[in-house]
Amino acid sequence: MPKKILNDIVLRSLAPLSCGQFVAWDSKLSGFGCRVSQGGTKTFILKHRNRRITLGRYPVISLADAREEAKRMLAEFTLGRLRPQPMSMQKAAELFIEEKSKSNRPSTVASYERLLEKHFPFTGQLTAVSHHDVVHRLNRLKATPAEYNHALTGGKVFFNWCLKRRLVTENPFFGITPNARQSRTRVLSDDELRQVWNAAGEMGVFGAIVRLLMLSGQRRGEIAGLKTAYIAPDSRIIALPASLTKNGIEHSFPYEQLTAELFEAIEGHDRPYLLSADGRQNAFVGWAKGKRELDEACPMEHWTLHDLRRTYATGLARLGVAPHIIERLLNHSGGTISGVAAVYNRFRYAEKCREAVQLWEAHLTKLLSSRAIRSAA
Repeated sequence: MPKKILNDIVLRSLAPLSCGQFVAWDSKLSGFGCRVSQGGTKTFILKHRNRRITLGRYPVISLADAREEAKRMLAEFTLGRLRPQPMSMQKAAELFIEEKSKSNRPSTVASYERLLEKHFPFTGQLTAVSHHDVVHRLNRLKATPAEYNHALTGGKVFFNWCLKRRLVTENPFFGITPNARQSRTRVLSDDELRQVWNAAGEMGVFGAIVRLLMLSGQRRGEIAGLKTAYIAPDSRIIALPASLTKNGIEHSFPYEQLTAELFEAIEGHDRPYLLSADGRQNAFVGWAKGKRELDEACPMEHWTLHDLRRTYATGLARLGVAPHIIERLLNHSGGTISGVAAVYNRFRYAEKCREAVQLWEAHLTKLLSSRAIRSAA
C-alpha cells in the first residue's frame, strides 16, 4: 500500500486483510511502519537492511514513543554505535550451549552442539563469519538433504541468538532456504521385517533397540532412553515420562511375550539406561555406525529406522486395529480424538491397546523362526 504519514486516526482505521498481513509504511520516517496481522494485531516495526525489528504493539506502545525509538535506533545504526561486542565463534558457541542447557532437553542441546562443532567449526571472530562462509559449508551437505536442513536450522537458531544479544549485526544464514524433502512412505514387507530381526540379533545393544522399535512402534530416542524404572514387568506396561517423549506428553503402552523375552535377554538391568551406550551410564548414541553395520548384514532398498514406526502403524491397520487405538499406541497428540475426549479416553482404551499389541506380536511370531525369537539381543 502507498506510504502515508502515520497518526492515531490512520492507525485506528487500518483494517486487517481477510488473508495474510500487510505493513503501513510511514512517509515521515523511512523504514518505520505498522504491521497489521490477519487477526487485527498492530505492531510497530523498523526495517533496517534485510531485518525487520519489532518495536512493540499498538496501542500498548504509543505512536510517538515508537517513532522516537525508531529514530534513536536509526541514529545508532547510522553513527555506528551498535558495534557488536568482540567475541570469538568458539566463546559464543559455549555461551549459547550453556544458556540452551537451562531451558531445553539434553537431546536438543546435544544436537545443537553437534551441528555447530561438525558443520560450522569457524575460528576467529564471530563477526567475521559471512554469508559466503555458511553457504560454502552447507553446500557440502547437498547430498544429504536431512542433515543439510538440520545444519541450516541449528545455524539459524545460533546466529539469531547472537543477533538478539548484539554479538553480530546480521544473521549470515538470512535468505537460505531448506531443501524440500519428499514425505517418506516406505513400509517394510514381512520378508524385510524378518531379515532385519534376524540381522539385529547379532548386533548387541543396537540390535536390541532395532527389535524393540519393531515390536513397539516407538521413536528411536524414546527406546534408547529407556530405563528399567519405566518398565513394569508384572503388568507388562512401559511408562515413558514426558521429558523423554517428542511431544512432551507422558506415554504408557503395553507389551507382550516377545518383548518380555527380549528384556530378559538384555544383561545389566541395574544400570541407569537399559540399553546403555557404554554398558554403564550413558544412553545409546551410535546410530550411524549401527545402521551402517545393519545395512551390511541385510542389504535392502534404502530404509530408515523411522520406517519401522510407519511399518508398525501400517501393520496394525492391516490387522484391523482402529485408527484411534493406533494413534494412542504411537502417542500422537493430534489424532482422531483430542481435547477433553482424549483425556477421558486415556485409560479407557487400555484393553484395546493390549489387544492390538497381542495381534502385532502374534503376527511377528509367525514371521520369525523359533531360533530367531530365542536369540539373545
